[in-house]
Formats: sequence, C-alpha cells, structure tokens
Amino acid sequence: MAAITASMVAELRAKTDAPMMECKKALTEAEGDMERAEELLRVKLGNKASKAASRVTAEGIITAHIDGGVGSLVELNCETDFVGKNDDFLAFGKTVAEIVAKNNPADVAALGALPLESSTVDAVRLALVGKIGENVSIRRFVRFESANKLASYLHGTRIGVLVEFTGADEQVGKDVAMHIAAMKPVSLSSDDVPAELIAKERSIAEQKAAE
Repeated sequence: MAAITASMVAELRAKTDAPMMECKKALTEAEGDMERAEELLRVKLGNKASKAASRVTAEGIITAHIDGGVGSLVELNCETDFVGKNDDFLAFGKTVAEIVAKNNPADVAALGALPLESSTVDAVRLALVGKIGENVSIRRFVRFESANKLASYLHGTRIGVLVEFTGADEQVGKDVAMHIAAMKPVSLSSDDVPAELIAKERSIAEQKAAE
C-alpha cells in the first residue's frame, strides 16, 4: 500500500476544499492516486470537492483589453489580496493587457522585454515590486485576433473571458462571456466534449447514485 504523506493530503485539500481527514481517507482508498482520490471525494461530498480544483493559489488579478478585432487577457499575480486592490498594481495590469494586444509577444519573457515608460515592461514590474514591497509577476496571457467581433467579461478581477462572435447585437457577446464565466463550459457544443470526460463524469454519477 502506498504511503500517504502530509504533503499529499495538503495537496488534495488545496484542490478540493474537503476536510483533512476525508482527504486522507480518500488517498488511502485510492492507494495514493491523486486523481482517483479526487473522484472519490466528489462522490462522497458532492460538488464541494470540485469547487477549488482549478483555483490558482496566488493572489492577483485578470485584466482584459480589446482594440477592434484584437483582444487580450493577462493574469498578474501578487502575494496578498491587499496588493491586488492597489491602484498602481491595477494600472500596471491594464497597461500590460494593452501591450499584449498591440505587440503580440511570444511568451512572458518576450513580453517583459518590450518597451514601456522609456524602459521595459520587466523593469517597470521590478520598480513596482520595490514600491509596494511585494513580489509581482506576470503569470500568463492570451491574445486573440479575429475578423469577427470580440467581447470580454471580468468577474471582479479573478475571472476573465474573451469571446469571438458575429451579429449586430453587442450585448449578446457580453452576455455569452458572462455565462462562460459563470458556468465554465468545456466546449462550444456537446459534440466537442471529450469522450474520456463523458465517461469519467458518468462513472462519478453512477457512484453517487450507488451511494
């Protein structure tokens, strides 16, 4: 039988928000298989166990920028929620999203080397670190360019969505973006859902019914 360590229990708890003892029991039953243990918790505890599965542990914000047919989303991280509300931090995040949309950098390193305020993005980031006293990092970004229309939605500063759509009604794009933020769909249609995901969810539902 696989040894269940405290770090494994802590990792599963961070993913699921389940009680520590329940996490240990699930890992024991799953013989150390983290994915199987998460499934067992979902069966036993319901949806609560999956609430934090995709949560990023760092504090920070999501920023969005749309200019015509080009849009971007940026995740900017910090150490505390307090700094996540700092005006300079928020302004930097907004500026970085604009730079991503305009310059299309290949990765975070390339983004950091782009010019900003007679210096570079990374130099401005380091200056911000010195000013606010916390580490600040650009974790990731996405950029999308389309001949169609784009709409974005930010749920607070923690969830960001960018949608490509056609049609005259601008509100439709915004409404769809908001719905995506709320429901987190895995595909555009049911035909595109991976077969292995369907099988996994069916198995969990059957186990719940058996319980």
